[in-house]
Amino acid sequence: MSAPVFAPADYFDFNQTDHAAIFHDVTQAWEILPKLASYLEEQLVPANLGRLIGEPVIGEQVFIGRDTVVEPGAYIKGPAWIGPNCQIRHGAYIRENVIIGAGSVVGNSCEIKNSFLFNGCQTPHFNYVGDSILGANVHLAAGVIVSNLKLTGDFVMLRAGNAVLTTGLRKFGALIGDGAEVGCNAVLNPGSILGRRSLIYPGVSWRGILPANSIARSADCVRARRS
Repeated sequence: MSAPVFAPADYFDFNQTDHAAIFHDVTQAWEILPKLASYLEEQLVPANLGRLIGEPVIGEQVFIGRDTVVEPGAYIKGPAWIGPNCQIRHGAYIRENVIIGAGSVVGNSCEIKNSFLFNGCQTPHFNYVGDSILGANVHLAAGVIVSNLKLTGDFVMLRAGNAVLTTGLRKFGALIGDGAEVGCNAVLNPGSILGRRSLIYPGVSWRGILPANSIARSADCVRARRS
């Protein structure tokens, strides 16, 4: 049985990022995650075209796009590339190797690490996003955690039907397709895959693959999304 393929184009609209080049020659979408550091090292030219309120902490290897607002108390460690018209709110912590697309929000007590966010992502309240890819207009409600490391520290594996696929990564959170939504206080366990316009109810601990246009009321109750 051939291994399942989680092709980037099945989850993401490349018109919704200025960094589509990082996905060239990628078979499995998560293969960009180890490439983020070298991509930013080669492409990033530090600059601030936005507006800083008060005295947020900005690292040396950070690009801030036009009309992006960074509020006091935010800490952008970098390397990080933040697009235009974003809101980086008080208490946000943006760590190493992060790309944030235009019009996105990183809010209070949110931590982003080694992740790629397409345009229009919303991580506004008490979110952790580690080693993940969020498609355009993804919304994480308050308290959503995208966990990136198994308790055992083993490589993250994916189960698709009878097939078992190793990602080759010890740290891998989630692929979240365009327009997906995750409800308050839900947890996405390492190696979660959410298709386009999928929805996870509040408080669910999700593991595995949620097809596009599906709703997960619980880990064992999945139905089609009708609207």
